[in-house]
Amino acid sequence: MASNSFKLSLILLLTIFINSEAELDQLKETRMTLYFQDWSGGPNATVLQIRDHQNGPLSFAKFGSVFVTDDPITEAFDKNSAEIARAQGIYVTSALDGTISHVLISIIFRNKEYKGSTLEIQGASPQFERVREVAVVGGTRKFRLARGYATFETIHFDLAVHHVVIQFNVTVLHY
Repeated sequence: MASNSFKLSLILLLTIFINSEAELDQLKETRMTLYFQDWSGGPNATVLQIRDHQNGPLSFAKFGSVFVTDDPITEAFDKNSAEIARAQGIYVTSALDGTISHVLISIIFRNKEYKGSTLEIQGASPQFERVREVAVVGGTRKFRLARGYATFETIHFDLAVHHVVIQFNVTVLHY
């Protein structure tokens, strides 16, 4: 009797495995260039410092600084171009000398092609380098089981209005 239960369990397990593999389809590569529209001040700020944010400018270079973000991501450099997604997450200045920011961001797509899909971004970002590379560690829906890399490059900085545009280049493998 125990032998039959074992065989039935094994058959069930193999059936589940085969069916889950069939749903994954073929591995695909997707490359995108998008633009984070980052507002660090004013009434419509999209990034806020959690600690010590009561007065004065943000202190990105201070060890232990924590920031929360909800940046619109657009298809072009222009802040008025179509919004494709939102970048929601946190940044923590994690190096004692303030040069590294640890990034944990969910890219939540809103456009027709990828609506509801996400990419999960994580990594140590040397915040004062021109180009910073981080890992894509996961995703959902159209980006299920995503892995890859992304680069951030600050291409516009307007201190007067607290507006920064960050070019986001991402390459992901997914099913």
